[in-house]
Amino acid sequence: MSVLRGNPPSGAARHLAALQARERWKPVEIGFWLALLGVYFAFPTSLVFASQILITGLFALSLDLILGYAGIVTLGHAAFFGVGAYVAGFLAKYGWQEPLTGLLVAGMAAAIVGYLTSFIVLRGSDLTRLMITLGIGLLLYELVNRATTLTGGVDGMQGIEMSKLFGFFKFDLYGKTAYLYVLGISFLMFVLARALMHAPYGLSLRSVRENQTRARAIGIPVRARLTNIYTFAALIAGVAGALLTQTTQFVGIDVLSFQRSADLLIMLIIGGTATLYGGFIGAAAFLLAQDRLADLNAQYWLFWLGILLIVMTLYLRGGILGGLGRLLLLLTRLRKRERA
Repeated sequence: MSVLRGNPPSGAARHLAALQARERWKPVEIGFWLALLGVYFAFPTSLVFASQILITGLFALSLDLILGYAGIVTLGHAAFFGVGAYVAGFLAKYGWQEPLTGLLVAGMAAAIVGYLTSFIVLRGSDLTRLMITLGIGLLLYELVNRATTLTGGVDGMQGIEMSKLFGFFKFDLYGKTAYLYVLGISFLMFVLARALMHAPYGLSLRSVRENQTRARAIGIPVRARLTNIYTFAALIAGVAGALLTQTTQFVGIDVLSFQRSADLLIMLIIGGTATLYGGFIGAAAFLLAQDRLADLNAQYWLFWLGILLIVMTLYLRGGILGGLGRLLLLLTRLRKRERA
């Protein structure tokens, strides 16, 4: 009778309610972004470093979309970060110094590169993708290294100046404007990624990640899904690279290096894949650990960082967020036993 009256069946209603529950912002999520806003007031002398963490976290979010949700492995994701960084640098150096429009153009340039390379990257197995993405990254690195008259080569692109944000807020040496600018853009990109991953589109991506043959059988356009998410992730990575250029007013060739891609993968594993927040948590943990360990032992800090990574990989499967999730589950079970 419920069907005849136009009401959805109980199974469909439960499914719809589950999707709506996933889309709602949880208190801990709101607290996370309020805490990032609080950093502006709590650590006014460390805003430059905090901006670097946010930019790296946004970059890690872009990798999470293709690795955690779509299962696309890559060792050359820094290519899109570098494209965004250099495009923003070119624009600012040669007359286009407005931050927001420059950020948009840089992100679109990275998205175009991502779309064009997706037809090569998405072919073959995971090992093939690793080699192709690594090759694309190395190719762009060498092109930038050779074009010294345009890019500065290993010396980097200098002479970059940005105009005031909205015509009023100048990028100062203390990073006050830069931090709020980076935080606002990061939040906007995160909202877009969150809405996409909590929608049925995100569920279809997980199906593709788990079993492409079964996904095709139920009518999911696998190639289109992978191409779209790869392009979107490239756009976010390009925006992150452009933010780095605009806030530091310098572009170094290391933005395209293999080391940056490898570090990014480590950060995501530390934070937790397929969580959206894992990239930000992992970036903060990695960069803070790197900073503190370098202060304690500048010569052998990599040794202690390696031990930290081994311990976290062995005892924190699923990263920091995975460990916290298991801890909360354990506490919930203990409370239920006490009540029983």
